[in-house]
Amino acid sequence: MHDSEPQLRDLAPTDFDSVIRVRNRSFEMMTGSADGWKADASEFCQGRRYLGVFDGDRAVAAARIWDFTQWWGGRRVPMAGIAGVVVAPDHRGRGVGSRLMRGILARSRELGFPLSALYPASVPVYRKLGYEYGGGRYRFSFPTQALRLLGGQDVPIREGGPADASRVLELVATVRGPGRESGMLGWTEKPVRDWLAKEETFCYLADDGFVVYGWDGGDLRIDELVAGSGATARALWSTVGSGASIAKRVRAFVSPQDPIHLMLGTEAEHQAHIERWMLRVLDPSAAVAARGWPPGLSLDLPLEIDDAEIPHNSGSWRLEVGDGVGALTRSESERGLRLAARGLAGWYAGTPLASLRLAGVASGGRHEDDGLLDAATRGPTPYMVDYF
Repeated sequence: MHDSEPQLRDLAPTDFDSVIRVRNRSFEMMTGSADGWKADASEFCQGRRYLGVFDGDRAVAAARIWDFTQWWGGRRVPMAGIAGVVVAPDHRGRGVGSRLMRGILARSRELGFPLSALYPASVPVYRKLGYEYGGGRYRFSFPTQALRLLGGQDVPIREGGPADASRVLELVATVRGPGRESGMLGWTEKPVRDWLAKEETFCYLADDGFVVYGWDGGDLRIDELVAGSGATARALWSTVGSGASIAKRVRAFVSPQDPIHLMLGTEAEHQAHIERWMLRVLDPSAAVAARGWPPGLSLDLPLEIDDAEIPHNSGSWRLEVGDGVGALTRSESERGLRLAARGLAGWYAGTPLASLRLAGVASGGRHEDDGLLDAATRGPTPYMVDYF
């Protein structure tokens, strides 16, 4: 029996035990001490990035906002990563989850994020809120022995650790920017330093690249590999492959277009694992201005956006792209391509307009302009190596 309407508000440390109870009923039971979880949650509370829905004093739903950047067209764009979304079993199907997520969207915009992304537990729920598939987290498996034989022994390699966090971030920017990559998360130095400090994390660096990997049962798992040259890529992959006498397989989180697929004399195992993530455009003008655009492309076209959840985004716009820079500005009522919130997210992530039109999230405009609009966001397949 629920006597009053559940209320949305910021979480406080005094709410953590209540949230843990909801979490344990939504995911697997939390193992070990909850102190680490509470310490992390406190940081989100301090940044106004942890919201809950309350029935009286009891938390019945909660979600947190990660302060991320995400690479789009080779440039970093601020992105609100939504995670830890939980709803108590007795409040599911009552609109509590939607109320929570609408609060999360509003808070993310308030904090200045032009984009949001998440790994969906329920695709229909997030589609109603304007999210659409943006890319995937791809895990491929390779024979360790084949990696060992890639060569690169003439490339100097050294062991890395927490003190190399800033260098790792420099290497990421050096490679991903010119490569016009999309989808990858951008981290700050502290979490990278903490990652490299873990005993189970192995890091090796070359002058223009690094690899971070560890054991995965009896196999090895590459969490991230960045290389600025073919020789360095071969050296880093073969460093992991040197474990062939113990591990028969290396699982790696890499792009489906990673050069490793072209370097090996054998193919990856057929059953690649893909976890798809969803994207949401929160501020269209800021999202367009922040990302990278093809340097040789020039366009000036009208767009119409229909965003039921964020009415401020709706209306007529004009998209201008030139010299690798994009701008989206308000315009007079001029009929152009019409994008629902899902269509806008899909187009931003590089989904062809032909697919968006067939799905009913894009319409109108001149079909002869579709090629230019596709070229504007086309690029390497958007991907992540991180799960959050």
